[in-house]
Amino acid sequence: MASLSDVMSQHPNPVQMLRNSRMGIYVYPVVAPEFTNWRDEQRAWRDSAVLFDQSHHMDELIVEGPDAEAFLAHVGINGFANFDTNRAKHFVPVTPNGHVVGDMIIFRERDDKFILVGRAPTANWTKFQAAIGKWKVRLHHDPRSPSRPDGERVLRTHYRYQIQGPDAPKIFEKINGGPIPEVPFFHVDRINVGSRRVQALRHGMAGAPGLEIWGPYADKHYIESTILQAARDLKIDIHQVGSRAYSTNTLESGWIPSPLPGIYTGDGMLAEYRDWLGADSYEANGTIGGSFVSENIDDYYVNPFELGYGFYIGWKKDDFVGKAALEKMKGASSNRKKVTFEWNKEDVLKVIASGFEDGTPYKWIDFPQPNYASSSADMVMQDDKMVGMSMFNGYSYNERCVLSLGVVDQSVEVGDVLTMRWGEPEETQKTSGEKHKQAEIRVRVSPTPYSREARENYGGGWRKTTA
Repeated sequence: MASLSDVMSQHPNPVQMLRNSRMGIYVYPVVAPEFTNWRDEQRAWRDSAVLFDQSHHMDELIVEGPDAEAFLAHVGINGFANFDTNRAKHFVPVTPNGHVVGDMIIFRERDDKFILVGRAPTANWTKFQAAIGKWKVRLHHDPRSPSRPDGERVLRTHYRYQIQGPDAPKIFEKINGGPIPEVPFFHVDRINVGSRRVQALRHGMAGAPGLEIWGPYADKHYIESTILQAARDLKIDIHQVGSRAYSTNTLESGWIPSPLPGIYTGDGMLAEYRDWLGADSYEANGTIGGSFVSENIDDYYVNPFELGYGFYIGWKKDDFVGKAALEKMKGASSNRKKVTFEWNKEDVLKVIASGFEDGTPYKWIDFPQPNYASSSADMVMQDDKMVGMSMFNGYSYNERCVLSLGVVDQSVEVGDVLTMRWGEPEETQKTSGEKHKQAEIRVRVSPTPYSREARENYGGGWRKTTA
């Protein structure tokens, strides 16, 4: 079977392979683009209540067996000392070189059973680690739904919903038939949804209070209809959120969802991984988009300290993949820090206006989500020096501005006005990028999370601007 290594061998370097991928835009599958309109759907997670259908766009990986905890502690950077049953963590694996592979949310259901939910790179890396080791574990992988099912019936192992917003607690009490337990942040308890008993994680994708619930996929329609009926009974203006608005919720709360997996270079385990990973994988077909072009793929990688994940690291563990590299990176002045970029309104309008003029326009800014690649890298400049990289962008109706998340050098301060180069410097074979010219857009460096609600009330600190 063809591998990632085989695909890479057909290109001058990994950057050229990924910049010229013809995969198209990253699709959030199955869920309708809009249920009302994306502006009201964004507004509702701050002003009333929303229902996110998370059943289709994420991989699910079940890991169980007598060595499940030891195995996952070896694969991820996280400490497991306080990881009791009915808790969750933000699970982050890195390569032996200390570069982030991806992330997933990990739930502990039993002493010997864990469920991981998130994007494909972490699921793939975890499966590989099980394949090359001698761990007593069993893995069941339920990949995300097809991007374009073309009318075929789609089934998953579990449904997954999140109810969020200031009116969400009233809905919880209604569907539970009484007050729900006080669930601490990233803890799991059980509540009722009508006649069904479901697991519920205290969480909130847009940074406001919420619960994430899941159960057998066969119950999906009943769960959804029960939640919506409860909101109607309470006269709450709940909005189902479509795929257009869903992907923008992280802009206000500060999570960068799609860093490039740091797996395209390196010897030893990494070379073996590229031989093991299929040519049909996310990593072999993903895209890099943006103004930053380097011949060295390593320039696109990030480490946990740059994303604000340094405090996750279980330094007391005997060993885990990447520990030695992270020990060298810790405290390094070369580590960048995560920030939010607030795009200048006049510059954004200038870019949009070019689409109504003769000649080659600037790169179109689609609303509410302008990303046109699975991983983005736009240059952020201070005079003639590149001091950062914009990695995920979108429009927030709540904030009335375009925002992006990314990383900057340690010397950059909140409040600094920098210049982002928007658009690609040359044409590629991407199907998601039209012919265009580059624009310069002023960006103000802002805190992460950008939303005051998320900054002041969201549990933990991993979404916050790093020092």
